[in-house]
Amino acid sequence: MKTLNEFNFKNKKALIRVDFNVPLNDAFEVTDATRIQAAKSTIIKVLEDGGSCVLMSHLGRPKGKEEAFSLRHIVAEVTKILGVKVKFVNDCIGDKVQQAVANLQNGEILLLENLRFYSEEKAGDIAFAEKLSKWGDIYVNDAFGTAHRAHASTAIIAQFFQENKCFGNLLSTEIESINKVLNDAEKPVTAILGGAKVSSKIGVIENIIEKVDHIIVGGGMTFTFIKALGGNIGNSLVEDDKLSLALAILKLAKEKNTEIHLPVDAVIADAFSNDANTQIVDTTKIPEGWMGLDCGPKTSEKFAEVIAKSKTILWNGPLGVFELDNFSKGTIELGNAIAKATENGAFSLVGGGDSVAAVKQFGFGDKVSYVSTGGGAMLEMLEGKTLPGIEAILK
Repeated sequence: MKTLNEFNFKNKKALIRVDFNVPLNDAFEVTDATRIQAAKSTIIKVLEDGGSCVLMSHLGRPKGKEEAFSLRHIVAEVTKILGVKVKFVNDCIGDKVQQAVANLQNGEILLLENLRFYSEEKAGDIAFAEKLSKWGDIYVNDAFGTAHRAHASTAIIAQFFQENKCFGNLLSTEIESINKVLNDAEKPVTAILGGAKVSSKIGVIENIIEKVDHIIVGGGMTFTFIKALGGNIGNSLVEDDKLSLALAILKLAKEKNTEIHLPVDAVIADAFSNDANTQIVDTTKIPEGWMGLDCGPKTSEKFAEVIAKSKTILWNGPLGVFELDNFSKGTIELGNAIAKATENGAFSLVGGGDSVAAVKQFGFGDKVSYVSTGGGAMLEMLEGKTLPGIEAILK
């Protein structure tokens, strides 16, 4: 794996694909700068070597050139985080970009305009990738969040750099962290899979079932398993067409000596609302008109015991509707258990949009080993898929 540290960037322009697809409020201010922070060490390494950086990214899903999605809105925030004034050019190909790149001095940073202002970016257009490739001597991919996309700037562009391409620090760490769980884990290994649907996690379950000792199931997907086993789930979320799949997973787990842990009690509500009436019941005995929105205290206790014995922990998906205070306790208790296990020497990896949001919301960010920056990319790696943006550097 070719990493940043194998290159000296003195008098070189590093063309870095970053993932600055950050959320903005109505005043176009960055509300979560995690992804910018994550790219900092890569950019600073280039500057400290005596080189310069040309940064390229996308932002949102623009339809053509839309001012609301311009990367000019984040220039001040990037400047603040990096501690170096960031120059901006309002295009990513063409004469004005060529001029801005030509004028770039060692120690300087230039941010290009949103790549997705051109449909060629998502289309993986080779001519567009070649135009982008002119802006640097060495190509660095540090955008894990888009590594699963075969876009021009993430997968196609690398062919124009032959030996002069590498992973940035963030992407290297992401790959190492996921490999640590999948291929190099200290046992016992526990995977916590939450979220709404079994169907969205089936690829992950199939790929990891032989590699882990325990799978903790949480969130809405719980009730597809419970119903498949003959339990009453009331009005809880369920995938009726996946009941046989749930039973097949349980059977496969038994064959592979992997223990699957399902919630034994649930916090149920008579409406999907923080103000709904609630009660705690056995997960197999949810009355009609009620729905499970969080796991109960017995479940939290049971899951905490499994986590306490684990040496490697993967957390992908919350255990309840944590956005609503009254249904956040199961996810918070899970976070506490993982934090405690991490403190006692376990390696814990958190990934996936909702679990990352929960970790940030409840202050677990610095209490786990690593928080992934890419939801879709991480899921695909956990499914055993080869990511185009990673493969392009390895070629």
